[in-house]
Amino acid sequence: MSNHLDPLSNSLNIEIIKEIDNLDLPMMQKHHLRILAHCLQVLKIINVENSSEFQNKNPLREWCDNQSKKFDDKKFSDLFYEQLKSTSKKLSTFSKKIGKSIDDLEIDDLVLLVEKR
Repeated sequence: MSNHLDPLSNSLNIEIIKEIDNLDLPMMQKHHLRILAHCLQVLKIINVENSSEFQNKNPLREWCDNQSKKFDDKKFSDLFYEQLKSTSKKLSTFSKKIGKSIDDLEIDDLVLLVEKR
C-alpha cells in the first residue's frame, strides 16, 4: 500500500481511494479510514500554509472560515471546524502514542487506528 498522502492536493486521489477500498476491512472501517485520510490531508495542508498564509492564533478556524466563504454559510464553517478540531485531537493523541507527529502520519498508520477502534 502506498503511504503517501499529498498535502497539497485538496482531496483524496483515486489511487488512495482504491487502495482503501481494496483493504480487507469492513465497510464502516473503510468509510472511517477515508474520512480520517481526508481530515489528515486537510490538517497537513493547513500546516504547510500556516507558515505563510494563516498567520494567526487559530489556523484551523481561519482555514474553515475560508472554505465556508465558497458557500456563504457560517454554520457550515462552525460545524466543519468542530469536526476537524475533534479529528485533529484524535490524530494528535494517536500520533504521540506511536511516536510520530501528525505531519508524519500515513495511510498505514490510519489503518492501525481504525483497526484498534
